[in-house]
Amino acid sequence: MKNRLSHRLQNISYSQTLYMSQKARELRNKGYDIINLSIGEPNFYPPDFILNAAKKAIDEGYHYYTPVSGYLELRKIICKKFYRDNGLKYTPSQIVVSTGGKQSIMNVFLSVLNKNDEVIIPSPYWVSYYQMVKLCEAIPVIIPTNMKTNFKINPKQLEKVITHKTKLFIFSTPCNPTGSVYSYQELEDLVKIFKKYPKILILSDEIYEHICYAEKHTSIAIFSDIHHQVITLNGLSKAFSMTGWRIGYIGATEWISKACEKIQGQITSCANSIAQRAAISALLASPTKIVDMIKEFKKRRNLVLDMMKEIPGFQFNKPNGAFYVFPNVSDIFGKKFNGKIIKNSDELSNFLLEKAQVAIVSGSAFGDNESIRISYSSKDDQIIEAFTRIKKVLK
Repeated sequence: MKNRLSHRLQNISYSQTLYMSQKARELRNKGYDIINLSIGEPNFYPPDFILNAAKKAIDEGYHYYTPVSGYLELRKIICKKFYRDNGLKYTPSQIVVSTGGKQSIMNVFLSVLNKNDEVIIPSPYWVSYYQMVKLCEAIPVIIPTNMKTNFKINPKQLEKVITHKTKLFIFSTPCNPTGSVYSYQELEDLVKIFKKYPKILILSDEIYEHICYAEKHTSIAIFSDIHHQVITLNGLSKAFSMTGWRIGYIGATEWISKACEKIQGQITSCANSIAQRAAISALLASPTKIVDMIKEFKKRRNLVLDMMKEIPGFQFNKPNGAFYVFPNVSDIFGKKFNGKIIKNSDELSNFLLEKAQVAIVSGSAFGDNESIRISYSSKDDQIIEAFTRIKKVLK
């Protein structure tokens, strides 16, 4: 049957984050006490004012198709949000609301990428960037980073991989999976390179913008010299705990937003009407509404860092954003557990699921074979129990 599938499908892999989460659910359904630290999903409920806005939208009859790019009222609010939070100026015609950030990214890729175009991706990267590029028959060009640089690239690394085939650069800040946050100065240094290559587009994934623990998040589109090159991506999944509501959006120069609208019109049409009405209330609200959640994430981060100090073979840095840690576990490779040698991060993640009953994600899915990603978006007691199990098994 395999030869009846498209070559595009055969060219990509399953999402490892979703795969591990599914595996954890299956084992839990069989009666195993699995703690799932594999998925990037806040354990908080959306704030009441958002829930009430959704209920009101149902009562007021918002049950029908919306404009493909989203309600005009919502797009106007997104423009205000971009200016309030990021200092960015967009018009409603430059905004496209989609069914989650994933569709927003894929809209852009399908709009601008041709076969064999090159897309630069700093590694570690969010799992879907790489596979989405391959799905478009373009070529991922990876810039490896490491813990010594807090998993961030420098201008020399960027310029070294640029060729006449380079079409797009994609990155996230704060970063999934490392939690790294680019400073204003670091972005300004990268901008000096992008200015020299005005045809290169920059897709800036800022879905974790509010989950910062040290310095304030900076949008790369704030630099006027390259503003027209940047597609700014955001959504409601992380900051407002609205993962299942599936609302993502972009702000971009109009020829890109119109292209994305055209693509989306042939695939999903519009995003969910009720979720869009709730998004209006979410984005109208001040970011101070979610300060308590950010404080909780920071407390969990510190808890995790303290617990990892006691785990043999874990090397790690201090992430300044998102809700993940990305420890290097290569010191464990080659060691024997119950007669079995752990050779790589894939085998270690499966070992921890089997022996500690803790689900995490192998770093290979993020472009780093020596690390694992652990989410601390669960409750404190689950985090403590999970790391206690990991420590016990690895000792």
